Amino acid sequence: MSFQIQCLCGDIKLEISGEPMVHAYCHCDNCQTAHTAPYVKVAIYPVDAVNIVAGTPDSWKVVDNPRYFCPRCGTRLYQQPPNFPVKGVNAYLLPEGMFQPAFHQQCQYSVVPVKDSLPHFKGYPASMGGTDDLIGW
Repeated sequence: MSFQIQCLCGDIKLEISGEPMVHAYCHCDNCQTAHTAPYVKVAIYPVDAVNIVAGTPDSWKVVDNPRYFCPRCGTRLYQQPPNFPVKGVNAYLLPEGMFQPAFHQQCQYSVVPVKDSLPHFKGYPASMGGTDDLIGW
């Protein structure tokens, strides 16, 4: 499976191939700062699955996490954590209906409790190197 996404103005286009590792909601303080939102939808892919096919994104860092965006319209595109071979694509750019979240992560930083049927991990789930500790809202 392969598809393209783009920034809001269309200058930057990304091609994504293969299946995501996971879709999740992230409540970490870095995501809150970068997006000025209480949490974000993220689609995590292997680093080689997300490729720039048009335009040149710019980057900035929140703490030590590079985040890439369109220099023209400001759309946040993806993040690429250092020493971790993944790209976290901003899932609001995915085609309608494609985002299928499995859990909420980093809920220890949450500023808005979200009550739904998904697991709410205090940090990361064990499958991502965390502890599987949950927060019950």
